Amino acid sequence: MELTSSLQDKLEALDEKFNAINQKTETHLEGLLWSKPITYWDYIQTDALLNLQTQRTTLPDEMVFIMYHQVNELLFKMILWEAEQLCANEAPSVDYFREKLMRISRYFDMLTQSFTIMGDGMEVEQYMKFRNTLTPASGFQSAQYRLIEFISTDLINLIDYRFRATIDRNTPYEHAFEHLYWQAAGKDHKTGEKSYLIKEFERKYKAEFLRYMEKYNTINIWRKFKQLPEEAQQDAMLVKAMRHYDYTVNVTWVMGHYNTAKKYIESQSGPQEATGGSDWKKYMHPKYQRRIFFPELWTEEELRTWGENV
Repeated sequence: MELTSSLQDKLEALDEKFNAINQKTETHLEGLLWSKPITYWDYIQTDALLNLQTQRTTLPDEMVFIMYHQVNELLFKMILWEAEQLCANEAPSVDYFREKLMRISRYFDMLTQSFTIMGDGMEVEQYMKFRNTLTPASGFQSAQYRLIEFISTDLINLIDYRFRATIDRNTPYEHAFEHLYWQAAGKDHKTGEKSYLIKEFERKYKAEFLRYMEKYNTINIWRKFKQLPEEAQQDAMLVKAMRHYDYTVNVTWVMGHYNTAKKYIESQSGPQEATGGSDWKKYMHPKYQRRIFFPELWTEEELRTWGENV
């Protein structure tokens, strides 16, 4: 092999890289002699990925349910990956901000469109059988979805509408946590006692949630937007991207979930509860939640009728 100037430049660059971390370039080059060429299945970890689906029943459509939710979690991870980069950028440009936001929105667009997989891709009879084996687990317990909420907006916009007047930016995180909008779905309305569903959820994730709430209190997506120069905040394309993300997450995607749940849950007679036992209509429908990430970007009329015309 001829030692061309291009190859020499690469070797010098490698030597500089390894010297910077007190490593011997020759040792690393020798290691390449014994390394295996990469394959698609090793890089993607296909075998591990395809063995993560474990059914609890013999009903074939349960596999659709499992895989669909695993795909959701992977997309949630992609959303957090982009959002965390945006929030870590001390001075994002308008183009960078818009690019990250549109990536995130495309992932949520995929999630929204994918509900037909659940809505039309399972037999109602099968679902109504295997859903009882999932109790008390619920999609409510998706920790990544809660992290997406925390990184998107100020905490006050995630507080139960009934308690917002009593909470501000100086409220202890622990207190704010107890008044997040989704807490109501896991409590007995008469006694205030938390359900097993939410107790287990908090046992596993509460400490992480509190850390995340504090970390992104001043650098969430909304705060990063407000830190942009005034001219940048008026950029029509950026404002459009912000509004699209807000509406997609808090209305379009939520209604896709709501309508799918409605199809299955209302197919039975008698009491109608989600797998976690929550009042699913009031928990899921955006006109009750009134969760809006960027309220300053909407008109008074749009805020007043949020989630009503869908």
